[in-house]
Amino acid sequence: MTAPTPDTAAALDSAVPADTARPAVAADGTPVTFSEAAATGEPSPEKRKRGRPKGSTSTARTTRVVELTLTVSGSADGEWQAELKRGASWLARGLPVSVGAVLKAAAELHPEISGPIEEVVAEARAVREAKVAELEAQLEQAKKALAELE
Repeated sequence: MTAPTPDTAAALDSAVPADTARPAVAADGTPVTFSEAAATGEPSPEKRKRGRPKGSTSTARTTRVVELTLTVSGSADGEWQAELKRGASWLARGLPVSVGAVLKAAAELHPEISGPIEEVVAEARAVREAKVAELEAQLEQAKKALAELE
């Protein structure tokens, strides 16, 4: 058997589909099977491995993220407190804060945060005003009762 000439190799290439293997003969005469990609000199695609390749270093700068959880809670009486947590550990618990400080901090953070907080504070203010009006009425009754005793 003779080695294929360039003309016969081109004819063989066009007759064999690109995705099928075809027999070839090595220099020592033993049959060798290889794909069309190897025959054209294209490297065969390597399988992707999961994870980061070993030995590669990223040029991107990694950003350290610090996660803090600030919880601000208030009661209908107008008493507010703050708690600060980092991960699973508490940094501060039950710290009393003023309503003014809560409103100022909320306004500084974001309008979507300050809106709901202002509504809660307005509701608490309305409850307080009702309580003050009730206490003023009781005070007037007590003053009238005292005036009758004199």
